[in-house]
Amino acid sequence: MADTWSKTRRMSELVRELLLYLGEDPEREGLRRTPERVEASLRWLMRGYDMSVAEVVGDGVFEADHDEMVVVKDVEVYSMCEHHLLPFFGKAHIAYIPNGRILGFSKLPRIVEVFARRLQVQERLTDQIATAIQEVLRPKGVGVVIEAAHLCMMMRGVEKQNSKTITSAVRGIFRSDQRTRDEFLRLVASQTLLS
Repeated sequence: MADTWSKTRRMSELVRELLLYLGEDPEREGLRRTPERVEASLRWLMRGYDMSVAEVVGDGVFEADHDEMVVVKDVEVYSMCEHHLLPFFGKAHIAYIPNGRILGFSKLPRIVEVFARRLQVQERLTDQIATAIQEVLRPKGVGVVIEAAHLCMMMRGVEKQNSKTITSAVRGIFRSDQRTRDEFLRLVASQTLLS
């Protein structure tokens, strides 16, 4: 507990130093509590480091005789670019074809959180989600597509506010069978009745 307190205090001190380097007065009214708020915010945004796939999946794997594609679309993704420490956000679309086992629907977004709530690049995030599902379920195949907007492209650099980045990772039959991959991509692109 003392170690956590000292890390919290040190991080707040570093934020205070950063404010000074930026030319700000950390003692002015609006900034007095900013170091503590930033520390708490970063701890929340980076909570994936304290999470594991095994922990979030728990007992959410079930034996099942289902062998058709399972798709969970539009899972919100919020992460932080490891290059600029700026947010990127969007949606993940996840599919798998069971091989005797299925996963509780809420476990897929929880797996996304484990990896999204860390310093990331979108390419690795997409791959980590697909790999985790493959390892947990050993399905016939897994497909993950993430589409995201990156503040490091929107607020700085090229300043392109309407650009999106799309990444994909496919495993098993999603890689080896074109029809399966096409069905997945068609389902991801389709508008559902709930939209």
